[in-house]
Amino acid sequence: MRWSKLFAPTLKEDPANAESLSHRLLLRGGYIRPLGSGIYSLLPLAQRVRNKVIDLIRFHLDNIGAQEFVLPALHPQEIWEQSGRLSAMGEIMFRLKDRKGAPYVLGTTHEEIFTGIAVNELNSYKQLPQMWYQFQTKFRDEPRPRGGLLRVREFTMKDSYSFDLDQEGLDKSFELHRQAYCKIFAALHLPYLMVEASSGSMGGSQSVEFMLVSKSGEDTLVTCAACGYGANSEKACAAISYGGSMPSRIDAEVEKFPTPEIKTIKQLEEFAGGAPAQDQIKTLVYAVDGLIKVVLMRGDHELNLAKLTDLFGATAIRPCQDEEIVAALGAHPGSLGAVGVTSENHHLVSEIVADESLRGRFAMVTGANQDGYHYRNVDMERDIKVDRFADLRAVVDGDACLSCGQSLALSKGLEIGHIFKLGVRYSESLGASVLDSVGQKRAIFMGSYGIGVERLMAACVEAFSDEKGIVWPVPIAPYTVVITVIGDDTEIVEKAESLYYQLQEHGVDVLLDDREGSPGVKFAESELLGIPYRVTVGKKLKTGLLELTTRAGRKQEEIPAEDAHLVLLKRLGH
Repeated sequence: MRWSKLFAPTLKEDPANAESLSHRLLLRGGYIRPLGSGIYSLLPLAQRVRNKVIDLIRFHLDNIGAQEFVLPALHPQEIWEQSGRLSAMGEIMFRLKDRKGAPYVLGTTHEEIFTGIAVNELNSYKQLPQMWYQFQTKFRDEPRPRGGLLRVREFTMKDSYSFDLDQEGLDKSFELHRQAYCKIFAALHLPYLMVEASSGSMGGSQSVEFMLVSKSGEDTLVTCAACGYGANSEKACAAISYGGSMPSRIDAEVEKFPTPEIKTIKQLEEFAGGAPAQDQIKTLVYAVDGLIKVVLMRGDHELNLAKLTDLFGATAIRPCQDEEIVAALGAHPGSLGAVGVTSENHHLVSEIVADESLRGRFAMVTGANQDGYHYRNVDMERDIKVDRFADLRAVVDGDACLSCGQSLALSKGLEIGHIFKLGVRYSESLGASVLDSVGQKRAIFMGSYGIGVERLMAACVEAFSDEKGIVWPVPIAPYTVVITVIGDDTEIVEKAESLYYQLQEHGVDVLLDDREGSPGVKFAESELLGIPYRVTVGKKLKTGLLELTTRAGRKQEEIPAEDAHLVLLKRLGH
């Protein structure tokens, strides 16, 4: 391609509305332009990068035996109702009706659609395993699109799905995808982390996120430098610590005491006769799929809502309103507790769950379910009928690692890939089954594996850039080499043209900067665009030399003009 013909509308100044590093550089470099909130046009340079990302992913998926499909983005609503996920998706799903009034949705993901094909086409264990994938446009009505291509309403997703006879087969398919993802991200030299993650609305028994530590990330990562433990904060666990010396066990009776105007953990800490936060029981009340649940936390801990959602397998979860809380427990927030609360005497309460940090605790203080009163000397085993204990607390920086006891660290992370073991969730609800070797019908075990194509592009910009602009990894750069012509001397122009054609003949994506303009402007724009190698053809040609600049690190060297194409081909591994 000749730069004089290239459509790349670069900007000299940073856009005022750019929210992230990648957003700013992709706008400045003429890669993208906004159409609406969370909706972007990909210009020719971005489309070249996108195609190369797709080719890289396709190569590694084909190598594990996956087969490519293209399925519709427009779905009849009924299949989402059948799987039970229509309500779970909530307002993030775009919904519409056709001219006959039939309800449709725009696909946020494709588990239901791929499973539908399996229902109709897979009937024998001899057809398994199968691994299917596609690159398809997805639509999500994000409430707060941000960061350019990092969180948008319309994007390209590589989603793949595995179908196996049993859990052992699913484990193998999951591992094949995990390895393929590792190879994809390694090819881009991305310093990714694999962390445990919540499955969320996808469901299933296990999920792993591939994360990039980044200031633009929306997730919080919890990691241990000592042993390598890593998890999304939605899933992360830490060792339980008391925060001081545990008191000697006492067997005192529960005592009610007045706490006028006391509404918060902090106020109760400072109140005469109160208690430190770690010796208080925080009582929260949630509506979970229409049922009221009482959730108990230690006073100095915060609830991790994702853990609570996963515990209940909830599709709809929210804090109860004041009137709901009073009807269920008889008091307002600030005086709530679970002493003596059972489904028999508090019929609106369906379950009491408590965080593991409260297991076996005694000498605790909690609300008395009477406004302005609390209980002291509360023994969890004796005084509260807990239906189940679970890890519900949010991990904080400096907590002890469960595996090795060293300190955990929190950092911002950007998701670049996510893989799930779905098990039989979708196959059972949608009827995907096969006959096994003895003729018995068995639900298919499924896995789901996603990579956002444009998000991966933006992640590479977040990871690889400097004060001059983007530094693309070679496999996905829009052009691998730019030949910059400095001067209009016939010999210079002819040499640049000759090198351009030599590289093209060997399959190198090369851009010939044949524009008029100053060297400074040409150099600055090639650096902004992030092209990995720049060959400058100028005055040094008289001495038989060209200048080669490697974009990463901006390293400059002189190479012989006569063998310039051979030097570049060797550098590129051709």
